[in-house]
Amino acid sequence: MRITGRLLRTTRLILQSLLTFTVNLSITASRGWVRAFNLFKSFGSFFRGSKRVIGESFVALFICALGDLVAGIFLGKMSPLLESYPGLLVLIPGAIGMRGNIFGALGSRLGSGLHIGTLSPELRKSDVLTENIEATIILTVVMSIFLGFMAWIFCHIFGFRSMGIMDFIVISVAGGIISGAVLLPATVLISLKSYENGWDPDNVTTPLIAASGDLFTLPSIFAALAILEAVRNGIFEWVLFFLFILMGVLGLAMGIKGRYNLRRIIRQSVPVLLLCSALGTTAGMVLNSKLSFILDNPAILALVPLFSGESGDLVSILGARLSSGLHSGIVPATLRPHGEALRNFGIISVLSLIIYPTIGLLAHVVSVSLGIGSLGLERMVLISSLAGYLLTPFLLMVGFYLSSASYRLELDPDNIVIPLSTSMTDPVANTCLVIAIIAVIGL
Repeated sequence: MRITGRLLRTTRLILQSLLTFTVNLSITASRGWVRAFNLFKSFGSFFRGSKRVIGESFVALFICALGDLVAGIFLGKMSPLLESYPGLLVLIPGAIGMRGNIFGALGSRLGSGLHIGTLSPELRKSDVLTENIEATIILTVVMSIFLGFMAWIFCHIFGFRSMGIMDFIVISVAGGIISGAVLLPATVLISLKSYENGWDPDNVTTPLIAASGDLFTLPSIFAALAILEAVRNGIFEWVLFFLFILMGVLGLAMGIKGRYNLRRIIRQSVPVLLLCSALGTTAGMVLNSKLSFILDNPAILALVPLFSGESGDLVSILGARLSSGLHSGIVPATLRPHGEALRNFGIISVLSLIIYPTIGLLAHVVSVSLGIGSLGLERMVLISSLAGYLLTPFLLMVGFYLSSASYRLELDPDNIVIPLSTSMTDPVANTCLVIAIIAVIGL
């Protein structure tokens, strides 16, 4: 009887333990399912609320990718020029980035003006529009001069073969003026007409303008090289050099002493763009350090503007959206992202998951089609994706903290965020690309 009683008690304890375990497991599983369901609902709500933004942005990014691809083709075909004009590769990323910085910031300012009602979408003369155009012209000349100086100085500091300083200045400023003559009206038209047709300029304007900058920068450098060839080592090169310097000095003086909005744009933009030019030149140095490998694998040259351009477009979309949100009060200027800021993080992350493999595929297809030696489809897609996913967290943090910090410091994010974030992105993007190449190919 005692044995039977002990057995019954033991059995009862085991059954109670099993029952308790089962109940706890059921409760835990139920909570997990509830959380998963709520998370699924959150994702569903996110995609329902953001599908228009993602759709508009992806269309703009894909169009930009095609423009960047053309720039990549130009760069892939520039191998002989990179050898004939030593140091040119140091200048090119900075020149591409500068166009996107100046005209992307213009597009962002126009977008914010349209959102808050200080600018009409109708294409007519206004003080706001006039002062923005004047500031853009001045910044183009001044920053082109500085970029030429920086490229020459960096080449000498790091022992790269290089052209003379006058060659750098003539190429940089002439290229800036030629591309600016196309990009300025294009930026104004894209900004105003996209808003008038119901598209959010923050999702469309900035990446399209940045892609236009990439597209027109390299042809403008070709044109500048033709000008340089016509005047090189003669009196006319000296004339052009001093004329460009005079234009920069007078333009800067006019901007600093101009009307309030013009003065504000120039004073806030110049220090930022000076730093951006230095960062852009650093990006060129990263590439120049691998020049021999790049010249042996021109498909990498085709990928460089595509990867850098799309990365700059992503951080520009984030910066433009956060800037408009800060101006309108939707995004608070806090040091911790939450609410609308996190939703924008999600949008950029989804776009990066899609766009980076896509650009690797595009670079491979076009390289093979044009007879440019490719590393192979798998390697090109893997390099682009790996580099892009390494870069994405950096894009999110830079875009958010620059937006929030500039607004808290009572600076206009439209003048600060896009130029600085894209310029900070360029050297990091090229570094991530080099890391991905080393990891995939094992240089």
